[in-house]
Amino acid sequence: MQQKLTTGRVGIQLTKLTLPMVWGVFAIVAFNLADTYFVSQLGTNQLAAMSFTFPVVMVLGSIALGLGVGASSVIARAIGEGDRHHVKVLTTNSLTLALAVVGIFVAIGLVTIDPLFTALGANETILPLVRQYMTVWYWGMIFLVIPMVGNSAIRAAGNTLIPSLIMTVASVVNIALDPIFIFGFGVVPALGLQGAALATVISRATTLAASLWVLHYSEKMILWRIPIAQTWGCWKKVLHVGLPAAGTNAVNPISIGFITSLIAAYGAETVAGFGIASRIESFAIIALMALSASISPFVGQNWGAQKYARVKEALRLSFIFCLLWGIFIAIFLGLAAPQLAAIFDRTPEVIATASLYLRLVPISYAAYGVILVSSSTFNALGKPFPAVVMTVARMIVIYVPLAYVGSSLFGVIGIFGAACLANLAVGIGAYIWNQQTCDRA
Repeated sequence: MQQKLTTGRVGIQLTKLTLPMVWGVFAIVAFNLADTYFVSQLGTNQLAAMSFTFPVVMVLGSIALGLGVGASSVIARAIGEGDRHHVKVLTTNSLTLALAVVGIFVAIGLVTIDPLFTALGANETILPLVRQYMTVWYWGMIFLVIPMVGNSAIRAAGNTLIPSLIMTVASVVNIALDPIFIFGFGVVPALGLQGAALATVISRATTLAASLWVLHYSEKMILWRIPIAQTWGCWKKVLHVGLPAAGTNAVNPISIGFITSLIAAYGAETVAGFGIASRIESFAIIALMALSASISPFVGQNWGAQKYARVKEALRLSFIFCLLWGIFIAIFLGLAAPQLAAIFDRTPEVIATASLYLRLVPISYAAYGVILVSSSTFNALGKPFPAVVMTVARMIVIYVPLAYVGSSLFGVIGIFGAACLANLAVGIGAYIWNQQTCDRA
C-alpha cells in the first residue's frame, strides 16, 4: 500500500493500469456469453427463465458496483494523502458495509422471488425455474458483493493486474463448471438451471478468497479487529459516492428495457438484430470501459496528493485515446458489420438491423468514452453529482424521449440515431465540465 501513482510518467502508468483491465473486462463478457450458451442448451423455458433474472441481477450488480466505486474513491484519496492507518480503517469498514448490504438483500430477495418475478411477467411454467436459479444466486450474493468491493480497494492501491487475474480465474472456473453442474458429470447429477447458479456462486467464491488474501497479505490493507468507533463515519464516506454510483448504473438497464419495448414493435427479427449489435458493442467498448476503471485510482491518489497537473494530463491523454479508439472502431464496424452479424444469425432482416446499428451508433463511441472517463473521474474526486447528471441526461432526458419521437417519425433508424445523438451531446458536455473542474483546482 503505497502512493504508486503519484510519480512517474503519466502515459506509461495509465497504460500499465489499463491493459490488465482490458483482459479482466473481456473475461467477464466472455463468461456471460458462455453462461447464456450453456443454459440455452437446456431449452427455451430455461433460457427465458434466466432472461427474467437479468434485470434483477443487473440492478443488484449495480449496487455492488456502486459500493466498489465508493470504496475505491475514498481509499485512493487516503492513499494519496499518505495516511496508512486511515486506509486500513476505510478498507475494513468498506468490507463490513458490503456484508451488511448483502444481509439485507438476501433476506428481502428470498421472500420476494414469487411476487417480484410474477410482476415481471414470469408465468406458472417459468416461475419454478426462476425460483431454482435465484434461490441459489441470492445465497451466493456474499461472493458477488464483497469481492467487488475488495477488488476495488486493490485497484485503489494502484494494482489492476491482480483484480484482472482474479476475474479471469473466476470466469475460467465458471465456464468449466457450467457443463458439469448443468448437464451432470460422473457423480455430479444434472442440476439444470440451478447448476448454472451454483457454478456462478462457486466461481465467485474463489474471488472472495483471493481478494481477501491479497488485501491482507500483499497490500496489508485490512484490520482484523473492526474499528467500530469509526464505522459509521466510513460508511457515510463510501455511501456518499457509492449510492449515486449505484443509482446511475441502475438507470441504464431500466432505460434499455424501454428502448427494447420500442424496438419490439418492429418484430422479432429487429429485436434479434438489436441484441446481436448490443453483444458486438460490448466487445467494441471493452477498452473504453477498462480505461474508465483505471483512471479512478490514478485520479484519486494524485488528487489526494494535490498533484492536480498530473490529473489534468491523465485526462488529456485519456480523451485523446477515446477519440482515436472511437474513430478506429467506427470505421471497422462500419465496414465489417454485415459479416459480424452473420456470425450470430443469417436472417437478412436480422443482419440488416444489426448492420444499421453498427454503422450509426459507433460514430458516437468516442464521446461515450469521454462520458465514462469523466464519470469515473468525478466519482474518484468524491463528487458523484456530475456523474449522476450525465447519466440521467444521456438516458432519460435525451435518449429515451428522442428514441420515442424518432421511432414515430423515422422508424428503427430514429431509435438508433437517438442513441448516437445522446452520446455526442453529453460527451461534449462531460468534456467541458471535467476541464472546468481541473482548472478550478
